[in-house]
Amino acid sequence: MEQVADVASTCRVIRSADQYQGKQGPSYAGGISADTVGSRAIWLGMVTMPPGTRTKAHLHEGHETAFYVLSGECDLWYGEELQERDVARAGDYIYIPAGISHVAVNRSQTEPFVVVGGRTDPREQESVLLQPELDARVPGAGS
Repeated sequence: MEQVADVASTCRVIRSADQYQGKQGPSYAGGISADTVGSRAIWLGMVTMPPGTRTKAHLHEGHETAFYVLSGECDLWYGEELQERDVARAGDYIYIPAGISHVAVNRSQTEPFVVVGGRTDPREQESVLLQPELDARVPGAGS
């Protein structure tokens, strides 16, 4: 991915962004980020979870996350022990506060789960803290 100046100095239109695999599992396309435009406080992009997949248990240290669900459905497990569960569907918004453990599970075997979202981490993956000790608390996508 082409590196740009550390500080955004002008308006930019990003026509497409390279996809990459996130530490926590899904495919990311970071349209607005420190790498693409030099943003200092925000990442905006698309996240796709293929059918039958889930994220690894993780949290984002010091950064909030917000998503708008474009298509599909997922179970969102969250909380200190991943004890809470909600379902996000197309048309829903998801908010994840900084420092909250969470896992997303796409239980569909045919449809991807796709969101557009933002994070207050302009490098997006830098604040990801994997929590493998919590992974077994959430049933897999095939369950």
